[in-house]
Amino acid sequence: MNRRRFLVAAAAASGVAAGPVTAWTLAGKGSREEALPVRPITPPADGVVRTAFAIGTGVNLIDTAGPWETFCDTAVYGGGRARFELFTVAGSTDPVETNGGLTITPRYTYDDAPQPQLVVVPAHTETDETLDWLRHVAHRADLVMSVCTGAFVLARTGLLDGKTATTHHQSYAAFAAAFPKIEVVRGRRFVEHEHLATAGGLTSGIDLALRVVERYLGRAGADATADYLEYASRAATAT
Repeated sequence: MNRRRFLVAAAAASGVAAGPVTAWTLAGKGSREEALPVRPITPPADGVVRTAFAIGTGVNLIDTAGPWETFCDTAVYGGGRARFELFTVAGSTDPVETNGGLTITPRYTYDDAPQPQLVVVPAHTETDETLDWLRHVAHRADLVMSVCTGAFVLARTGLLDGKTATTHHQSYAAFAAAFPKIEVVRGRRFVEHEHLATAGGLTSGIDLALRVVERYLGRAGADATADYLEYASRAATAT
């Protein structure tokens, strides 16, 4: 049984999607009412949200694995609206070593990767080729999101100029100094705009990924996914 079918079967057996859950909460200062309005994203006509993870030397494992598992686990919800098709992309298909030593073999290169609807930029050492590819695909993508100091990579494209953004809390000062055209938002799990979003450090990527799931699949989809993940967070947001 493949991963998606297993998750659907597990959800049916456990009743995950049968009713509302409260494992995950999007809240400013702990209040659901203070959360920002959701900006819904209409799934593609074929129902497949092609999701690219741009990786490279030293890519952070949790920055990558957190959102990856989140989008994968939307299979527990179904709902008939969309499914996430995940793939990695890099300068070549040579194995990439993560910050912790785990090796990932990219599925595509920047030359042959399909146009994604969603792009995830974890912390890694980028190249000019990375930045060129991000600029190219961003114009036709629904959303480009960074995780942790992946915000530095996204900022170097110029796409965040004139906007607000966040990053790992230990990198606020360095980010502000490096990118004076971007307003740093401190103390937030993620900061979002219509087509761009940045998560804070490490596990914040899961909170932002759940927000993205909510935008595509609705609140019920995000709740069911968080419940399956057994993930609980009180995520302060900003725009």
